[in-house]
Formats: sequence, C-alpha cells, structure tokens
Amino acid sequence: MSDDVACPNCGRDDDLVGERHGELISITCSACNLTWERDPSPLCPTCGRRDVRPVPQAVWGRSRGNQLSVVALRTINLCPDCDAEVLRRHLDSGSPVPPDENPAAGLE
Repeated sequence: MSDDVACPNCGRDDDLVGERHGELISITCSACNLTWERDPSPLCPTCGRRDVRPVPQAVWGRSRGNQLSVVALRTINLCPDCDAEVLRRHLDSGSPVPPDENPAAGLE
C-alpha cells in the first residue's frame, strides 16, 4: 500500500503544495491549479477499510556484489481482509514483511 500522492487531473507529483485543515489536507497542484481535499488516514486501496495495521517491511539492497542485505525498514499498512495471509505471517513470525520484489529471484 502506498502513500504516494499525485494530481488526479494531470498526474504530476512534484508540483504539489499541501495545507492541513483539521483532519484533512488541502492539496493544490501548481502545474494545473487543481485543489482537492485528502484524508491522510491510511485505508486499504482495495476495499477501503480504515482499520489497517502498520507493519515494518524490509528494504533490500546489494551490500557486496550480489549479496542482498536488509538496508532499511519502511512502514506499510496491511488490511486484515485483503492482506490477511501476509499479516498472519508477520504476526506469527514477528519479522518484517519481505519486499514485494526479490531482486535475487532467478539468480543461481
């Protein structure tokens, strides 16, 4: 799940200015002058459920040649319905969720 914000009119993500108004953020695109309200509360992009769970996700990088290491953690939000299996594995193991893509896949 991503927190990326882009203008719904022109698609730009580098010319945005935001201002908080209570629970909402008013965002204006400097490229096309569209203004819209954004609720910063996380929600599931698939079903819209608001009670998502923030969990750590590993970020992999190459430390030596082809050796992969966890170089950082980022927070992602998992939906109890749509991401049930990933959330269950995380809760059972207590480990960060692996990245969506494995850069070592296919390397032998």
